[in-house]
Amino acid sequence: MKTTAFCRLGLLLIFGTMLAAQTPGPTPGPCLGFSKTAYVNWPQFHSDICHTGYNASEFILSPGNVGNLVLDWKYKTGIEVDLSSPTVANGVVYIADEVSGVSAVNAATGAKLWSVPATGDEESAPAVANGLVYFGDGTIFSGFVHALNATTGAPVWVAGAGSYVECPTVSNGVVYAGSADHNLYALNAATGAELWRYTTGNLVLSSPAVASGVVYFGSYDHNVYALDAMTGAKLWSFTAGDVVSASAAVANGVVYIGSWDHNLYALNAATGAKLWSFDTGGQIEFSPAVANGVVYTGGTTYALDAATGAELWRSNVGGGDSSPAVANGVVYTGGDKVYALDAASGAELWSYTTGDNDVRSSPAVASGMLYVGSGGGYLYAFHLPD
Repeated sequence: MKTTAFCRLGLLLIFGTMLAAQTPGPTPGPCLGFSKTAYVNWPQFHSDICHTGYNASEFILSPGNVGNLVLDWKYKTGIEVDLSSPTVANGVVYIADEVSGVSAVNAATGAKLWSVPATGDEESAPAVANGLVYFGDGTIFSGFVHALNATTGAPVWVAGAGSYVECPTVSNGVVYAGSADHNLYALNAATGAELWRYTTGNLVLSSPAVASGVVYFGSYDHNVYALDAMTGAKLWSFTAGDVVSASAAVANGVVYIGSWDHNLYALNAATGAKLWSFDTGGQIEFSPAVANGVVYTGGTTYALDAATGAELWRSNVGGGDSSPAVANGVVYTGGDKVYALDAASGAELWSYTTGDNDVRSSPAVASGMLYVGSGGGYLYAFHLPD
């Protein structure tokens, strides 16, 4: 998988073979219970529990100044961090890689605060909530969800699964995480106790999105599922034409999700009815971002009208190898470089070559800083000159 659009590139490659512009305005719709100030951070994969990939509180970086970004610091982890995406909470950046495990780094200086060694294939984007850091790891034959103390890295609890566990999402005291053992798990966020699990027909490698009491996720069985977040009861499913490995983004009562059948789908969040689909011309392995009535995809970066699916613009720069992030009128994405594009036009505003020509980590934008991992084993941080 190409990092989480989903959360993990490695599993996609393995199992694919086995299978053969933000302007002050509306917040991202259905993320109920969160104010705009909650997103000064980027605490989970793709920013919030709805996975919109949108930071509604970023007003420092903009189309007018993002071209001035410079490297602030870079932090060396293990072999690769392009298979994980950074999360940011309370002045700390958290990142995972399969060699060094999970690291906590001072967001301002890049200084290492702590790291926990790998106990398996640790490539999921960490999630931070209520003083704990949650992440998934494992092997083909066993998987785990871990909870660590966010300040010290000390273990709090571990819950087992049957195979690799993907990027967890934390909402209302519950951790939701998919696994290659075909299950979506709901765990008590404080204790790790299993609350329920839902079994699909194949791998669950997308990170679940949560909105208005419903959990949305895709499966290798070609289906998109909507479950009651409290009970795990199935509310509806939608069948795509191929594998659904990417994560959904939910905004304003619509679920946006891509499939290997080349289509980005817009589904009614209440019923699962298809509202529209857009053929991108290639397998969609990335999670879309949604901001201010526009949906942005990875691969070839498209900007689509969120209501109709009409194409607004497209950009082919860099291959678009990551799930895009959006903040204050700028779209950030990875490929052969890290790119910043104008959210209104798609024009390239800035780029940076990391040295390995392989940026698949989904960017995180918080408090005027841009964070992204790369295949060379570094976590990069960029800022405006003082």
